[in-house]
Amino acid sequence: MIALELHPRIIENKDWATALFMVSFGLIVITRNLFENRFHDFIRLLFSDKYLKIYKESSHLMGGFNVLLFVTNLISLSFFIQLVFHHLGYGAKTDWVLFVQIFTFLTVFILSKFLIEKIIATTFGIEELIEEFNLQKVSFRTYIGLLLLPVTLILFYNNILSNSLIYSIIGILLVINLLTYLFSLKIYQNLIISQLFYFILYLCALEIAPYYFLYYLITKFRA
Repeated sequence: MIALELHPRIIENKDWATALFMVSFGLIVITRNLFENRFHDFIRLLFSDKYLKIYKESSHLMGGFNVLLFVTNLISLSFFIQLVFHHLGYGAKTDWVLFVQIFTFLTVFILSKFLIEKIIATTFGIEELIEEFNLQKVSFRTYIGLLLLPVTLILFYNNILSNSLIYSIIGILLVINLLTYLFSLKIYQNLIISQLFYFILYLCALEIAPYYFLYYLITKFRA
């Protein structure tokens, strides 16, 4: 008589991720339909400065266009961070609870940083400079988030993630962010020079310290 040993079949639930990816692409379609001309200029951001010249006023920062793409950007970045955590052995890529935690942390971190920036800009009297500077950063970072979305989609449904691929993607993201920073500084150099002292304080307090703090927490957690 043959003895049979049954093993439970573990099926990863990816339905929630599929739904979120569909929501992300749905938000992009909605944004394109509601803001057709603006979206057309936006997707050419890396090749033309037309978008930045037309939508440079601070009133556009909290508009529907940026809000819709901000949510898409959060979903994209949250998925990528979860994939990195999964590869490093800190969680499963199909763990929706972990995704919610990452998404919530990113949302709170970004919105809190934005609120503090508004307070400090008002205190230093550099509201116009910071709002225009932020609008430029938001535009480029949103663009990067959209480019990252199909990458995370492919990586999520295929087990092809490796250390070299992770570091390559992170390196590319950092380089693009650095270039956009330098580009923004070049555009607003005259305005920055006129308020250089306060701008340096702003950079140290809100563009360097928060990310250094995050780096410290991550390295401490890994140790």
